[in-house]
Amino acid sequence: MDYVLNIIPQMMNGCLVSFQVFIITIVLSIPLGILLSLGRVSGIKPLQALIGGYVWILRGSPLMLQIFFVYFVLPSVGIRLPDFESAIVAFVLNYAAYFCEIFRAGIQAIPAGQYEAAHTLGMNYVQTMRRIILPQVIRIILPPISNETITLVKDTSLVYVLAMNDLMRTARNLVQRDFSITPFIVAAVFYLLATLILTIVFERLEKRFSRYDQ
Repeated sequence: MDYVLNIIPQMMNGCLVSFQVFIITIVLSIPLGILLSLGRVSGIKPLQALIGGYVWILRGSPLMLQIFFVYFVLPSVGIRLPDFESAIVAFVLNYAAYFCEIFRAGIQAIPAGQYEAAHTLGMNYVQTMRRIILPQVIRIILPPISNETITLVKDTSLVYVLAMNDLMRTARNLVQRDFSITPFIVAAVFYLLATLILTIVFERLEKRFSRYDQ
């Protein structure tokens, strides 16, 4: 127990890096995903094709490979980013592609009659989306958003490949230093607690929005 108490401060420092990656990715990727989804359903064929290609590439290749691409390949074309910024760019672009498809599916689940009713009331496309469609979409997409958010918690461990002192790298360093697997167990507990908190939060949000169905 004394050993666990001694390593927790170091593990918390690693948690801070992982938490920063998580928060920044959520804050940036969800709005980007919404914009991309609106482009996907806009009816503008070139834009739909462009976004469709982006989604296909980002969803069809491993996130770790995308991290390597941003960090190692972009400098060859004059774009050089530090470790943390490289991780953020890769995570945001990757998760925006997933959120794009989640929002697209939610938007297309809304009956076409509601778009026609909004048009009859004189609303333009932006007003229709903001006032009528997106509020309903939120209720529909909460379960898949919950899944992606929990997956993001676990994916933050991938920043380890850029030698950042995140939770997993801190745990590995402690294991190598002290010849004990306890840091890995502590890291697992941190991840489980984070996913538990998110699960509870999303369950309450789903219950709150489900009231409007009754």
